[in-house]
Amino acid sequence: MPDTAQQVPHQTVDKLPRVFYRLALGDALSTYGSQLDLVALSLFAYEAAGNALGTAGYLIIRLAGGLVGGLVSGRLVARTDRRRLMTGCALAQALALVVVALAPVPARIPVLYSLALVFGGAAAVCAVALRTSIPEMVGSERRARANSLMASCRSAAMVLGFASAGVVVAWAGFRAALLIDASSFLVFAAVVLRLPLRTRAEPAEQPATEAVDATDATGPAGGTKRLGSRWQALIVLRAAPVVGAMAAIRLLDAFGSAAHNISLPVFANQHSPGNPAALLGMFWATWAVGNLGAQQLVSRLLLRRGIEPGERAFALGTCLMSGCFILVFTGLPTPLFLLAAIGAGLGDGFTEISYTTRIQALADERRGQAFGLLTSAENVGMGTGMLLSGSLLALLSPLTVVGVSHAVPIVLALGFLVVVARSRKR
Repeated sequence: MPDTAQQVPHQTVDKLPRVFYRLALGDALSTYGSQLDLVALSLFAYEAAGNALGTAGYLIIRLAGGLVGGLVSGRLVARTDRRRLMTGCALAQALALVVVALAPVPARIPVLYSLALVFGGAAAVCAVALRTSIPEMVGSERRARANSLMASCRSAAMVLGFASAGVVVAWAGFRAALLIDASSFLVFAAVVLRLPLRTRAEPAEQPATEAVDATDATGPAGGTKRLGSRWQALIVLRAAPVVGAMAAIRLLDAFGSAAHNISLPVFANQHSPGNPAALLGMFWATWAVGNLGAQQLVSRLLLRRGIEPGERAFALGTCLMSGCFILVFTGLPTPLFLLAAIGAGLGDGFTEISYTTRIQALADERRGQAFGLLTSAENVGMGTGMLLSGSLLALLSPLTVVGVSHAVPIVLALGFLVVVARSRKR
């Protein structure tokens, strides 16, 4: 289906196109599949390799695929039909899952490690293409509401995926779980392919000087199309330095996320040795309540008043999220522990909506590069965080590791908040 599909008319400023809800559900289904296959393939790698290094190796390669996908996604979403790009990425993940599920036992690890790059790269490219397309699908003035809806559905799917992964694998086995995952991506591909929404901005005539500046002001006319992804990313940073600051915060935030994800099982075993799984389940369920609450607060309190979350909401959300994650590891009584978990979910939700909405304010031709840059930053932060945090936990307590990892993004976010406030006064 061509990328110039007719856009569904919007009846009011506040309402999203009805078919967009279908896309949100399809994205939630693929998110469920992603969380399910993340758990299933991690366990699959552990059993096939016989040690924890098998899981670590798979996750690192998958993150490396996400890094590469983020670097190339900007150019892909600028030059390729975005609908077909999202469909192709979903089909690639489905096919890779089927191949892993049907691989013979001796070939499982080589096949899994080879296709880990596909899982990471395809997921990153699909996410960038979807986020880049949302302002064109619903209209720029509705992008915050659309992001809130997508984040709500995605958060619910993440919790459901994590919660059901162990049950599905135990009940149906690895192969059946992976085939179920593959079917979720097939459904998402079908939804996107049939979606009657425009995914790209209408072409517009630009002055020659503006067209050159949008690509490379120093290069000759026509030569800018050969720029690499690295230089295109630098051009985006020069044109919108706030994107670079947000990318740096997201990188360090991802580092902190890796630290608390690795530290939580250790913390649970220390504070609830009889049933650590119950403590972990209680934490993530409570975190999900806070995350969903953030989407509702944005939708009901901010957007209805015409307030769109931006840079300040991003910085404040980062501080709230990181601060609450540190509190979680201080050994609080259960009521305060759950309150901190809700706060972490709230901050996470505000950050996700505000940074996505802010980047979508960029022009269509720069939006893909910005999202690609942020996706790469998140994968770099998550990968290095897993490696360093896993090593530090052998020497330090979970509170120390998480405290240091999350303190850095708090400091950077506060500095960013000061700079934004001063620039608005000017």
